[in-house]
Amino acid sequence: MAISPAREAAFDILLRIERQDAYASELLHSSQYTRLSAADHGLATELVMGVLRWRSVLDGQVAPYSSQRLEKLDAEVLTALRLAAYQLSFLDRIPERAAVHESVELVKRSRKRSAVPFANAVLRKLSHAAGGRDAPPVIRTETIAQLSQSAAHPLWLVERWAGQFGQEAAKRICEYDQSVPATSVRMASPSVEKELLQENVVLTPGRMLASARRVQTGDITQTRAFREGRVSIQDEASQLTALLVGHASTILDCCAAPGGKTRILASENPHAMLVAVELHPHRARLLRKLVPDSNVQVIAADVRQFPVGRSFMRVLVDVPCSGTGTLARNPEIKWRLTPAELWDLQSRQLAILQSAIEQVAAGGRLIYSTCSLEPEENAAVVEKALGLDSSLRVIDCYGELERLRAQGDLVWQDLKSLTMGQYLRTLPGLHPSDGFFAAVLEKN
Repeated sequence: MAISPAREAAFDILLRIERQDAYASELLHSSQYTRLSAADHGLATELVMGVLRWRSVLDGQVAPYSSQRLEKLDAEVLTALRLAAYQLSFLDRIPERAAVHESVELVKRSRKRSAVPFANAVLRKLSHAAGGRDAPPVIRTETIAQLSQSAAHPLWLVERWAGQFGQEAAKRICEYDQSVPATSVRMASPSVEKELLQENVVLTPGRMLASARRVQTGDITQTRAFREGRVSIQDEASQLTALLVGHASTILDCCAAPGGKTRILASENPHAMLVAVELHPHRARLLRKLVPDSNVQVIAADVRQFPVGRSFMRVLVDVPCSGTGTLARNPEIKWRLTPAELWDLQSRQLAILQSAIEQVAAGGRLIYSTCSLEPEENAAVVEKALGLDSSLRVIDCYGELERLRAQGDLVWQDLKSLTMGQYLRTLPGLHPSDGFFAAVLEKN
């Protein structure tokens, strides 16, 4: 029996994620895999994201039948075992024989023939013990440890979320992370929606923003409007963060790639001078294609050595971060991140923020944002910056959210739930979005 293209693709992607710190979403949408049929690409996506979301649970299923500690196994062997375990536990439509046999064939394909009898024995025991199909794991919440184990999240992350947001919120975050999140989009104009319908893409209204839409059915990435850049995929909380910037004649977008927020700034401020800075030249080139507006200048540079000798009335600082607010879309992050890295990130974030502050004109505003749930990257960075620069004051985000609602942009009713103190704070599960943080600072 030949290995299906979907399983081959999933196996190769999972190995690259393990070895190269690559990201699943980028690999799945790379040219190498977009050539798969729609059915194969859909199954490959299901397998990759499912294995990454439930990795520790899958390891717990495999371990009792392995004569070796899982961490001692070759990456190819362990990845094949996880793929089979996911199919056996989660995918009723996949025949057991195909799940087992093709995973064993993947071990052979990897030139790990000495491990073939081992893999075959482990998977046959696992298949027999399951008695057909196990029900998907039930997320248990009696204790933090049970929540961590049953929801396939590292204990240290769940402990800090429970301490910061409460155990019920931590449960909701974990449940959201283990689900397939809705695909939210922003359109260049309302007329795009009718065009998408002709290509069998049905949209529903955004749950937080009037301008946002959610994909109910269809593949948005296969549409002409998506290829031409007239509709883009962007989480609603990410869109909301960009709208906090408001309107001004001069705008600086730091760390601008991939460009979703830049597009919103350009759309909301068509007559403004907008400078978008991106550290990596190849990402800056992609940004230029995504945002071709004539009033947008794209610069490949390190914002910490800022190349433009002028000040701006609005500055957006969407810093590189851990991404713990996006684990539903990027589950590989939770298996890589360590507590120590949060402090390393904080140092870089503070340096970027301090440099950006120097570019804000008197009376201008700076919006600092992350897609992280961690206080070290959020309020702690802002408070350190305020301690180092007395020219800044915090603007209460609640008032800014009221402004957006009065303008008809924001349709979410419970504005208080969107704030933590003076800051914007969205939480996966509590809100229908990724987890974002934003602070609005004004320069005296």
